[in-house]
Amino acid sequence: MIPEIYTNDNYIIRVAGFNKKFLFLRLNRLKMKTWNCVIVDDEDVDRLMVVSFAKRFGKLNLVGVCRSADEALEILNQTAVDILFLDIDMPGSNGVTLRKKAMDIPVCIFISGHAEYAVESFELETLDFIVKPLRLERFEKAMQRIEQFLEIKEKAELFELSFGDNTVFIKEGNEKTRINLSDILYLEALKDYTFLVTARKKHCVWSNIGSLLKQETFQSFTRVHRSFAVQKRFIKKINAQEVMLNNDMAIPVGRAFKDGIKSLL
Repeated sequence: MIPEIYTNDNYIIRVAGFNKKFLFLRLNRLKMKTWNCVIVDDEDVDRLMVVSFAKRFGKLNLVGVCRSADEALEILNQTAVDILFLDIDMPGSNGVTLRKKAMDIPVCIFISGHAEYAVESFELETLDFIVKPLRLERFEKAMQRIEQFLEIKEKAELFELSFGDNTVFIKEGNEKTRINLSDILYLEALKDYTFLVTARKKHCVWSNIGSLLKQETFQSFTRVHRSFAVQKRFIKKINAQEVMLNNDMAIPVGRAFKDGIKSLL
């Protein structure tokens, strides 16, 4: 008879023989951090595509696959959800309306064939907006942002930020790091957090990029994209699509910021 081993998470593992290595690996996998997600899309092919991509990532625990916003809302009212993958243009309530009713969910990824909704969606604390047709490479990039954001969110209380004279002090856990303002190449937004990027390291602070740029300390930075602000002194050249820094780092230029960067030339 194959024995059953019960874990603290009420999983049952049937182990053939006494292969301790197999048991260790299986238990370790079950303890891996996972995030509950719901997929909402009225188009069968698009919905199945998102499902197939999501199943490639062990950290995603699929708790709902829905054809409508109303169907999804029933699940959201009963289950704790970490991530929403939402279409926008659907019969009945659309994805934007659903997001407004579910603002407590940390991560929202819109996947839509209507790029014109992108600006409105980011006013709803959207982490990413993917334009259909969905490709695996693009989904993988979204997953990188999700993992980065949720891991930072779990450690949010560890990050503190203070300002000195041309200096930024960042406390990460028990360590306090001093960064000269002149060493920061650019700022990169990740929803409620911002990375201060130097040539050596990305430092995370618990503040959105808009709030930072209102600080007098960051007046030498200019916004070139919804997610990026660069320090003017490091700009090497500018074109319609990107800003090239002195270290050859290319920063994308957002359409809404193209007129503003002309003054930097």
